[in-house]
Amino acid sequence: MISWRAGLIWLLLAGGANALELSLPAAARQTVARDTGPDSYLAPTSAYEDGGFASVTIEGAIARSAWRLEAPGLTPLQVMRPLRTQLEAADYRIVLDCSAVVCGGFDFRFAIETLPAPNMYVDLRQYQFVTAVKGSLQAPDAVVTLLISTTDTSAYLQIVQADTQGGAAGPVASIVTQDPQPAAPDAPAQSPSKMASALEKFGHVVLAALDFDTGTAALGQGEFDALVNLAAVLKDQPDLRIALVGHTDSVGGLQGNITLSKNRAAAVRQRLIAAHGIAADRIDAQGMGYLSPIASNQTEAGRDANRRVEAVLLPAS
Repeated sequence: MISWRAGLIWLLLAGGANALELSLPAAARQTVARDTGPDSYLAPTSAYEDGGFASVTIEGAIARSAWRLEAPGLTPLQVMRPLRTQLEAADYRIVLDCSAVVCGGFDFRFAIETLPAPNMYVDLRQYQFVTAVKGSLQAPDAVVTLLISTTDTSAYLQIVQADTQGGAAGPVASIVTQDPQPAAPDAPAQSPSKMASALEKFGHVVLAALDFDTGTAALGQGEFDALVNLAAVLKDQPDLRIALVGHTDSVGGLQGNITLSKNRAAAVRQRLIAAHGIAADRIDAQGMGYLSPIASNQTEAGRDANRRVEAVLLPAS
């Protein structure tokens, strides 16, 4: 049993009139946040059929966040119900409420805006989606969409809130929780089987817990489970080719960060070749600098998540 009163998350958009308070369990951990404004958001108002869905577009401040809840055995509907009730209590009107099959399965999932894995995970057979509006459907004052999916052990929740009164530049949402420790984005599971599955399903996987000296491309001397398991995947599938792509936070200039991120990817490549016997022609190394964040660079936890190396699946030669 989970408690929905132990943790409180406040989403306060600039402008204030449509500020929304949602209560989540204390066990919920934020994995990523991305706020933009002024911006536009297209929210579905019908299931996917005949090549598309009905929608409403709202312009203003857009606050996006993803959360993970360790709660074995829950269904998406069990997680959604208390949130749906809270939306209605805050004078939002539910205009779309559907499960995976009813929403449109694969087509719906990939037509809507979704934060990237591993911060937001969606099982195509097991998710629930809600769109709620405040004001008229034709010209809403605010829109909230909730996307929930579950696994055997966890629930994943994406919240997108759009507010016409929050168009000021700069950060447009603040999130305060009762947890005294900031929640860092979750690292993906790194076992060989799950890593292989992630590469096949998403085309990339973050190599968790690599250790680089600050501001340098010097990879620590640890064995690093992520590299051991990636090497196992490559040995098990000899036709597999990957690109190692380095990423940084947004501190410093772009060119310097691109160089640093590429050098870090090259250091990982060299370790796989030298320590694990992977053929050099199966691994490329590139750097993106700060151009592809997975978390907000406005917090230390977010910057730490953005400093990463990913393995990206390449076509077989």
